[in-house]
Amino acid sequence: MTANAPSSALRGARVMLYSHDTFGLGHLRRSRALAGAITHADPTASALILTGSPVAGRFAFPSRVDHVRLPGVIKRSDGSYASRTMGMSIEETTSLRAGLIRSTALQYAPDVLIVDKEPTGFRGELLPTLDELKSNGNTQLILGLRDVLDEPEVLAAEWARKDAVAATEQFYDEIWVYGIRSVYDPTAGLPLSSEAQARMHWTGYLRRDLGDLGTPPEQPYVLITPGGGGDGAMMVDLVLTAYERDPDLAPRAMLVYGPFLSGDTRTEFETRVAALDGRVTAVGFESEIETLFAGAQGVVCMGGYNTFCEVLSFDKPAVIVPRTTPRLEQWIRASRAEELGLTAMLDERRDGWTPEAMIRAIRALADQPPPSAAIPDGLLDGLDYVTDRVDALLHGTNGKAAE
Repeated sequence: MTANAPSSALRGARVMLYSHDTFGLGHLRRSRALAGAITHADPTASALILTGSPVAGRFAFPSRVDHVRLPGVIKRSDGSYASRTMGMSIEETTSLRAGLIRSTALQYAPDVLIVDKEPTGFRGELLPTLDELKSNGNTQLILGLRDVLDEPEVLAAEWARKDAVAATEQFYDEIWVYGIRSVYDPTAGLPLSSEAQARMHWTGYLRRDLGDLGTPPEQPYVLITPGGGGDGAMMVDLVLTAYERDPDLAPRAMLVYGPFLSGDTRTEFETRVAALDGRVTAVGFESEIETLFAGAQGVVCMGGYNTFCEVLSFDKPAVIVPRTTPRLEQWIRASRAEELGLTAMLDERRDGWTPEAMIRAIRALADQPPPSAAIPDGLLDGLDYVTDRVDALLHGTNGKAAE
């Protein structure tokens, strides 16, 4: 974008990333990975992440990357939302968040805004900012989508309800898909115009940084990770039961609970871990889980995007135990990965979520080939593609959308 080139050259490029984060770690971790890659590729650039994650402060951020914590919200069991801590109505909380987003954007004046997953933001909170930035004409607006969003029919209904297609058509200069088309098309079923489809870029998956790793625990071990942990109790229970049922099950397991697996459930798990006499060891929230991935013989995990990227990046044999509610995203990703030979899957209907099935899955990891045995070209090129696109946008050069 030629209009931005002089100012960004003088003051350094500014990239803002929006990550609504009502629950879990996925959106924040993806934004953090993107911000780190962009600032590493351009030593003059800075990045600012707007996030609603309640655990954002527990992460270390790369040099020239910072974050603004938006007031948190929680999703109730009936699907409605509420303020996490402030004692305000959800309407008041959303209005407060929208004002903070807009004022931050005006003060920071980003050259590029990268929006994660939600075209209109949480409950439409991003729309005033998008409208302002689009009118000013000084910011390139990017919508970033993970490889899988949901079933096409379900996603189409959700986007129609949120007017997300209209917002995508109206505001976004480019759409980045953090995957490759041959694995899955997250926009299948969405009524996007040919013009919007022409603005799509398939970046490849977002490789995890393999540098500056700590010393892993004593090896060998299988890493057990439910991601953020908020919906991982079933998988953790299944793994613990497998080790309790089979005293010869090896190697030992290293369990990372995740920051959202807590309370009485975690207390019960810790009692069971202690009774296994070192055959399973556990830690709480490990913000540098990369070290544990690097040392693992294999991985048992859920099917979130970031965990999947870690499995691919560290080239570890893995069995994915995908959740199927509230959306089929993880199951779709895991089933496609199994079809391509990248990972194995423990499917509830096909295999059964039983201790015996988990025992077989853990034992099979020793002979399972790593993802690199089946990895397609360009699968992990996402961060390189993104940094090239940011450079092109800042300097006004055009790039053909990726196939």
